Amino acid sequence: MRLLLMADTHVPRRARELPEELLAEVARADVVVHAGDWVDTATLDLLQARSRRLIGVYGNNDGPALRARLPEVAYAELGGVRVGVVHETGPARGREARCAERFPELDVLVFGHSHIPWDSVAGDRLRLLNPGSPTDRRRQPYRTYMTAEVSSGRLSGVELHRLPPRR
Repeated sequence: MRLLLMADTHVPRRARELPEELLAEVARADVVVHAGDWVDTATLDLLQARSRRLIGVYGNNDGPALRARLPEVAYAELGGVRVGVVHETGPARGREARCAERFPELDVLVFGHSHIPWDSVAGDRLRLLNPGSPTDRRRQPYRTYMTAEVSSGRLSGVELHRLPPRR
């Protein structure tokens, strides 16, 4: 099962639209995960229409229309892997311990908010993944997203993808 992980799209504030490279990945993914800060419902509608399965949450920049359609925290079992999605996990310092305590039942937690890619393990099993932002690199050198594979109850092949500079 191929996963596409994204967060912090901020359309249309930080970009007019999602990058074509990202939309091509949507077509290849079995599951698309969005960790909040969509900003507009049009992006949610677009991803719902193009995704085989979409798992998303709202972020701090998402208004009432998105909050009415999305949860603050989402949970799913994907091929035997227990996945959670949340927008914000707080400061980087102490993140692993906080998340392991808050989400003891999960194998993977996908989060956003910082626009900073993150890949770590909390304790001996909780994988924490932040795909960065495909539209707003903020203080990062690249705009980013992640892909991963789930097979036989295991997450593997986690890859951070860098998008080229906008023209």
